[in-house]
Amino acid sequence: MRRRDFVLLLAGAMTAAHVSSAQQKTMPVIGYLNGTTPEANAASSAAFRQGLSETGWVEGQNLKIEYRWAEFHYDRLPGLAADLVSHKVDVIAACGGADEAFVAKDATSTIPTVFMTGADPVETGLAASLARPGGNRTGVTNLTQLLWQKRLELIADLVPQTRVIGLLVNPNRWDASSTLRNRRQT
Repeated sequence: MRRRDFVLLLAGAMTAAHVSSAQQKTMPVIGYLNGTTPEANAASSAAFRQGLSETGWVEGQNLKIEYRWAEFHYDRLPGLAADLVSHKVDVIAACGGADEAFVAKDATSTIPTVFMTGADPVETGLAASLARPGGNRTGVTNLTQLLWQKRLELIADLVPQTRVIGLLVNPNRWDASSTLRNRRQT
């Protein structure tokens, strides 16, 4: 269901961008921004295209998709997003997580952007509120960060003799403070 919600949001943003465009292109263009590789993301990309086709958008027929892959070199994402902006895509699909969403946010304030993230988009500044994201961004979240406490509770329930559970967190990641804040101390 989440994939469908994401695709419907994207299709709506793409349709709105295409209809409101002063210079109509022969077909609308989605900029697909992802931090991984085509191979690592093959199943998700196929599901993305399938979801679009279920809403009437078929790549190569009435839609073009410009793919940009960082190949796990996340420092490349800003340049890839800037490239999509320079190609004047109609909408950016920031697929893969919050890293792509933040980069797209920094790259443009005018091109509609649809993101998927596990983070709280309001807390991280991607959206003004869940009901009204504001600006040029909208998306889907599963609030993964808020589930850390529940995950740790489940481990403690499954292995009650456990006294200490280690949690490795990269302090340089954007979500480090949220991850640490939402953990349970036993």
